[in-house]
Amino acid sequence: MKFKREIGKIFLVLIMAIILTGCSSNENVGTKANDPNKNSNEGGTLVIARLSDAENLDQQFMSTINAASVTHHKVYEGLVQRDKNNEIQPMLAEEWKQLNDTTWEFKLKHDVKFHDGTPFNASAVKKTFDRLLDPNVASPRAVVLKMVKEIKVIDEYTVQFILKEPFSPLLSILANHEGGIISPKTIDQYGKEIIQEPNGTGPFKFQSWSPGQEITLVKNTDYWADEPKVNKVVFKVVPEDSTRISMIETGEAHIAEPLPVAVMEQVESSQAMDIYRSEGYGTEYIGFNVTKKPFNDVRVRKAIAHAVEMDSIIKGVFNDVGVKANSLMGSKVFGYDEKLKAYEYNLKEAKKLMAEAGYAKGFEATILTMDSKERVNLAEVLQSQLIGIGIHLKVQVMEYGSFVEKVNSGQSEMFIISWRNATGDADYNQYNLFHTDSQGGAGNTFFYSNQKVDDLINAARKEKDEEKRKEFYAEAQEIEMNDTPYIPVRVIENVAAVAKDVKGFSISPSGYLEINDVAIK
Repeated sequence: MKFKREIGKIFLVLIMAIILTGCSSNENVGTKANDPNKNSNEGGTLVIARLSDAENLDQQFMSTINAASVTHHKVYEGLVQRDKNNEIQPMLAEEWKQLNDTTWEFKLKHDVKFHDGTPFNASAVKKTFDRLLDPNVASPRAVVLKMVKEIKVIDEYTVQFILKEPFSPLLSILANHEGGIISPKTIDQYGKEIIQEPNGTGPFKFQSWSPGQEITLVKNTDYWADEPKVNKVVFKVVPEDSTRISMIETGEAHIAEPLPVAVMEQVESSQAMDIYRSEGYGTEYIGFNVTKKPFNDVRVRKAIAHAVEMDSIIKGVFNDVGVKANSLMGSKVFGYDEKLKAYEYNLKEAKKLMAEAGYAKGFEATILTMDSKERVNLAEVLQSQLIGIGIHLKVQVMEYGSFVEKVNSGQSEMFIISWRNATGDADYNQYNLFHTDSQGGAGNTFFYSNQKVDDLINAARKEKDEEKRKEFYAEAQEIEMNDTPYIPVRVIENVAAVAKDVKGFSISPSGYLEINDVAIK
């Protein structure tokens, strides 16, 4: 009888333990306590409030980092990538080697699949770049790889890039968003039309896009590498600066970018968020369409450059966020020339040049800007400064997509814009912004053409010796500065407001939002 009573007590204790376990929180059941690789804080939806929508979701048609930030390293991945030290590292390619001046061979990762289940292999790589280079597709980004003669499949996991001529910056281009590999099924579906539903190998899958409102990505649970820590990412379009900040205060968003200097003080005093800051590769600048009269006269462009008091603009408009630029490259970009001198403020010289050009009494002109408070403020300061040489400047503020379209198509006189170098190599600036072949949507919205500059850029592309490449770029930049198709304003500083419970967020020097390691605590 005593033995039965003891058995009964043990049975009762076991029953109570089961009941208590069932009533307790699930937080530690089968997660943190039993699996050290799980984190109970992971998951959830990351909401990013952004100033502007993407113009499209096809990496072979994107002309802005703003759009590429949604898909690059999230939906699409390339053969190689840059690490935090700007060094090229493997991604979908395990290794590579340059067989000769014009042949590069890549060994691909095995057991990688696209979001639609299609295997990633050499044929998929070939199909992606064949589409990019197909003249019938007419991708505006084809120009960055126009030196590619053929993509050759050697075997299922080996592919070669056969070039028409030597091209030293090849890896830097393949690490950029133009190098993202697309599912063959998606290419078959859309052909030469812009892809509406991106499909890659990345850690996030495309779910939906409501143009002008939001883009939603979801975690790829079959990702070949470490899965992201959040389940979903929503990029919300919120044009009003104050609203983006308020959304973090109220918990409606976790990240707000870009962060205008006008609201930085508000963020600094907030208990809900911090400011993220990092130096970028790119620059902000004032551009001229050099085909439009009177801006087809270099004396007019130089006069304006001398009439702009940039120090007061950096302080008054940008509150010293980002340093004054001397070119269209940040100091961290390979090929940057620290000895290059930008035009100094000299109103007397400006008036002299205007008179020489036949515009002693000035003229009327229009400057285009996107609907960003800082850009509008900059335009208004220019408006007041240029009155000093008789130029009456009309400021036309446009929605971002319309602004890009108008500037790319050459429907501009003056404009305020930025170029975020996506590769960390001077070639990305020089070829895209100044080469004759890049006029229009590829980046040369100055519609600038100088044969000597073209020759220097082409020579730098072929040169293996890095010091010689730097010399070519230095000479090209000197000519460009003398021709004045642009006025450099500042080196871009990446700035965002980030909720205090968000960890692991960063912005690459190129300007891409890095969210694969983000966790919401």
